[in-house]
Amino acid sequence: MASIVLPFYASRDTLPESLPTEDEIESSLEVFIDQTARKVVGVGPHFVVKYGLAVDLIEGENMLHIQQNTSVPVPRIYALYSNPNNMKQYIVMQKVAGETLACLWPTLDATQKIAIARSLHGAMDQLRTLPSPGGYCSLGNRPLQDSIFWTGDDKNTSSINGPFETEDELNAAMVRKYIFNNLPVQKADFYTRTFKKILHNHRPIFTHGDLQRKNILVRATLPPVGQPSNAETAAQDYEITILDWEVAGWYPSYWEYSRAMLGCGRWNDDWHVFLAQILEEFLLEWAWVDMMFKELWS
Repeated sequence: MASIVLPFYASRDTLPESLPTEDEIESSLEVFIDQTARKVVGVGPHFVVKYGLAVDLIEGENMLHIQQNTSVPVPRIYALYSNPNNMKQYIVMQKVAGETLACLWPTLDATQKIAIARSLHGAMDQLRTLPSPGGYCSLGNRPLQDSIFWTGDDKNTSSINGPFETEDELNAAMVRKYIFNNLPVQKADFYTRTFKKILHNHRPIFTHGDLQRKNILVRATLPPVGQPSNAETAAQDYEITILDWEVAGWYPSYWEYSRAMLGCGRWNDDWHVFLAQILEEFLLEWAWVDMMFKELWS
């Protein structure tokens, strides 16, 4: 697996125009996300920039890795760098046209949903072909980035965020995080006993980790001239782009489905039906880790 050297700048002949300056980024009025230590802005017709103190360049590294090794549709990465003067990280990427699937979903009929699910299924299958550098980890055999393993500024927590050689080690880490969050020790013991029976024999596969509709851009395209759109050809009528790769890495095979099910929210639509077409279902595993996840976030 080729390593990604930072800072990264795409070659000039692949750029649609000169990279935006930090002044242009900071002064942009096209704001998509504006949080205390993280901002996403558009700069001109070609660029989107994610930057701030809380931005981790591993997100851009993940996207580069996918871009270089698959045809999974992600925004093209143009630059990854840090500014030591303001301590901010910058991810400069391609501006992609489209609406989020979250916005579009209520307007889609069953045929359209099936078409989009088929495209997403193909993308997820490609991700599964990316080999792990060793066990359960992030790119470069680094700690896992999912918030389940987050421990704030406490850096001496490799037993919680990894990397892990075995699934048993990862299971033990989730229990340690449960105790780290000051949740009941006896319930932690219950999870330890249960996970040994349920969470095993799941190989590490490359996982997006937050496959919610808000992180999927969809752009409608016209079918070829003279070809009507129908259930067999509808997949050609939509282009998808998958965003938000900051927690991606090699997780147990049930993880993608279990995390994606969080997007069902209040269960007021049929997203769960189409997730079963996009991803292999792990219903038993989802039920158990979902219970723990909700306790950790309560």
